[in-house]
Amino acid sequence: MAHLPSRRLLPLNALKAFEAAGRHLNFTAAAEELSVTLSAISHQIRQLEELLGVPLFHRTRKGLVLSTEGQLILPDVQEGFDHLASALSKLEARRGEGTLTVSMLSTFAMRWFIPRLPRFQEQYPDIEVRITTSLKPADLEREGIDCAIRHGDGVWPGLSCTRLFSESLVPVAHPKFAEAIKKPADLKDQKLLHSQNRRDDWRIWLNSVGETRIDVNVGQMFETRSYAIQAAVQGMGIAVMDPELVAEEVAAGRLVKLFDKTLPLTNAYWFVCLEHMADAPRIKAMRDWLVQDVSAKSGETAAQ
Repeated sequence: MAHLPSRRLLPLNALKAFEAAGRHLNFTAAAEELSVTLSAISHQIRQLEELLGVPLFHRTRKGLVLSTEGQLILPDVQEGFDHLASALSKLEARRGEGTLTVSMLSTFAMRWFIPRLPRFQEQYPDIEVRITTSLKPADLEREGIDCAIRHGDGVWPGLSCTRLFSESLVPVAHPKFAEAIKKPADLKDQKLLHSQNRRDDWRIWLNSVGETRIDVNVGQMFETRSYAIQAAVQGMGIAVMDPELVAEEVAAGRLVKLFDKTLPLTNAYWFVCLEHMADAPRIKAMRDWLVQDVSAKSGETAAQ
């Protein structure tokens, strides 16, 4: 291996190109991620290979693969960039400046978080909130995300987790269905509305009331729960939802809860952040405000 540069002369752009190409195993994808040209990626990696005196990639019939040397150094290069990002985010968070990026499911964002956001912004006008949504849990450190609201059991290694509220399920529908549906068995003749990422919700609720004769595999499937809720508002069928996600529609009379049976589930919604970022002012402000807001709403519900 060639003589290596000192820390002061490390070719960071070339290392960034190598890390992105090694992760994607595709120069074009790396170029798109880094907003540079394909030729720039190729040039930077060639520069790094010349500096190190070893090949980092090989081209095969199946595509791009890392060389033995490339496989050896990629994890350490990735870890190095992770440490750099973490160091800078700590400084930014301590200064209390910049954008607070929050990740969550799209339906949760639309139906729970965004309706509350104006009240948070009124109290904290200097914190700019950016929402990013994904069906998969975000990698906070790698993706540069400050915090997230996750659905699950609250056990995620390396994360500080604060419970917001437990999940539950209840059937909801347009008010026109209220007279026709008096007991769970009456759902047999109705169209059930489903969402792709929550296919078992109807089965779980029906089993909880001892109703096993209804085929939960029929009905209309939607990509997200938000679409299924809108379909229910339009009178297209019956949805089973967490009451928190349809609170606005129920309060306005656009939807009604068909039964008193609200089924508590074991999973909950949690506010999460990296452990070492838990006391960062912006993150702490968001976490404390959400916990206080949930607590206040729970108190109002109990008083009614």
